[in-house]
Amino acid sequence: MLKTLIRPAAVLLALFTLVTGLFYPLAVTGLAQMIFPAQATGSLIEQHGRIVGSALIGQPFDAPKYFWGRPSATAPFAYNAAASSGSNLGPSNPALTDAVQARVAALRAADPGNTAPVPVDLVTASASGLDPHISIAAALYQAPRVARARGLDALIVAQLVEQNTEGRQLGLLGEPRVNVLKLNLALDRVE
Repeated sequence: MLKTLIRPAAVLLALFTLVTGLFYPLAVTGLAQMIFPAQATGSLIEQHGRIVGSALIGQPFDAPKYFWGRPSATAPFAYNAAASSGSNLGPSNPALTDAVQARVAALRAADPGNTAPVPVDLVTASASGLDPHISIAAALYQAPRVARARGLDALIVAQLVEQNTEGRQLGLLGEPRVNVLKLNLALDRVE
């Protein structure tokens, strides 16, 4: 009797292991490669035949000649895709207030002549800690510093921000935004 119970269970285990562990993932991967080839391979960005990043994962930039992205709360280092997470600090948490004040001070120190209000996305981490985008306001806030650091006309930098602005998804979801990596690569092509 035990044999009659074990055999069907073992056959079903083997069958479902093949279907759900091999055939289904291969089918979904193959379909994704056919329909969305760029996204299925990680939305990788190449420059001069070398992969420089992904359009979906932020990267740290801290040189004055580059636009800076949103702060990342991932550990043990910023933009760690293996540890996607937010800071989990609520608005009443003094640690969040201190972190935001320190980030505002760092932005002011990097561009002392800029008296415009600091956009919130330059001083607060996203929920994933990997956000590759900043708001148009955040990009325009940084444009004068980037233009000075590169010796470019501020109008050229503002035009690059406009050219690299992505619209709302499906025309209505989210807000227009700027991919920091793509914008910085466009800046490098200007020089």
